[in-house]
Amino acid sequence: MRKSARPGARTMVMLACAVAMGTVIGCSSASSPGTSTTSTSPSAGTGAKPAYCADRASLQDAMKGLTSLNASSSVSALKSQVNAISSAATALVNSAKSDFPNETSAIKSSVDALKTEVQNLSSNPSAAQIAKITTEAAAVLSSVTSFMTATSGKC
Repeated sequence: MRKSARPGARTMVMLACAVAMGTVIGCSSASSPGTSTTSTSPSAGTGAKPAYCADRASLQDAMKGLTSLNASSSVSALKSQVNAISSAATALVNSAKSDFPNETSAIKSSVDALKTEVQNLSSNPSAAQIAKITTEAAAVLSSVTSFMTATSGKC
């Protein structure tokens, strides 16, 4: 009977890793243009990028941090990583909201919803909790991907 608790935690962690892999794949093409020297920032000198580009990279790195979770990771490890994503998202939203109000609003609401669901997880999450986290994680992925696409020529 003890084995039944372990697959639930493993399933949850594997789910988080799968979402992270989707995030890495979804953002990798948008981050590649970051090596470009083209800039559209009117206040910048030659080759300077908008301030939100660094926050964009930080959020992407925080989301990639989910891949470090594995089958032996705890729910608290997932909570910690989602908190890191939330902090990075807040910084990005604050720096880019005037230029990209729709995209940053979507990031804020999706990350807030994911953070709420993850914070409410028990140490042995139910299938319903895992399903809800999957939905919220997909919304985060979608909102971040939209932002990455919208800013790909600027960063």
